[in-house]
Amino acid sequence: MTDKTTAPAELPQVVTETVELDSPFKRGSQTVTELQIRKPKSGALRGVALTDVLQMDVTALTKVLPRITEPALTEAEVRAMDPADLVQCGGVVSGFLLPKKAKAEGASE
Repeated sequence: MTDKTTAPAELPQVVTETVELDSPFKRGSQTVTELQIRKPKSGALRGVALTDVLQMDVTALTKVLPRITEPALTEAEVRAMDPADLVQCGGVVSGFLLPKKAKAEGASE
């Protein structure tokens, strides 16, 4: 009897982007200076309208960002976030939702 082993399939790469915060915040003894935001899967977008996320609606971002950030933000932390940092995070999230074709057209202009 032969032992057949298959090479493990490569795991898909998780698309992330780092956002450096203009206004770092304290969490216990830790100061959070940057966030890793990963491209959301459909489940992370449940309960929000995609148009609201694309338009960087504060309520939509308050629901989505805690699901896709590292360290994981709380909704209260998102509500207390500096508006400039929220705009940066919202821009990253909305950029993740654009199709490749739209990104390519925007880059060529």
